[in-house]
Amino acid sequence: MIVRSLHELTDTDRETRSETWVSRRFLLKEDGMGFSLHDTIIHAGTTTEMHYQNHLEAVYCIEGKGTLKDLTNNQEFAIEAGTMYALSGNEHHILIAEDQMRMVCVFNPPLTGPETHDENGVYPLLE
Repeated sequence: MIVRSLHELTDTDRETRSETWVSRRFLLKEDGMGFSLHDTIIHAGTTTEMHYQNHLEAVYCIEGKGTLKDLTNNQEFAIEAGTMYALSGNEHHILIAEDQMRMVCVFNPPLTGPETHDENGVYPLLE
């Protein structure tokens, strides 16, 4: 059984930061669950372009609001607390945070820990 609290992850190798977000990673590949689980803060007033070519991701917004733009078909979606979206087709997308957003994110395959977006918004597939 694995039990972790958010405060245990802060300022450890399970916390990864960029200019627009901070991700606290509860479960990683090494935990053997077959997926990774993250508590992610998207900073208010930021725009983050992402294209997870190597991972599927499901995101559940539990705080804040913003706009999700699907760059594969130019659709836009309002995202607010209580909204989930799943990148089931590796969609290239932009998340615009109007307020600070807090997201619960699940990745498959699981992340190993240090991943951050490359110049194309992609997480590398690390072993």
